[in-house]
Amino acid sequence: MAVPKQRQSHSRTNKRRSQHKISPPSLKSCPQCHSPRLPHRVCPVCGHYAGREIVAAHQSDE
Repeated sequence: MAVPKQRQSHSRTNKRRSQHKISPPSLKSCPQCHSPRLPHRVCPVCGHYAGREIVAAHQSDE
């Protein structure tokens, strides 16, 4: 079993962990209604995906 010969310093450990940050979700615009949506997901506003209507759009009766 591989075991480290020397202890890693705090500085070296922190340098490695500096890349472990969370990134904000990438948003793309819907080609139909141009509202922001997550990539490879059905648009929550118009219900389109890949040029087709997948889900009927929710209409508000106000």
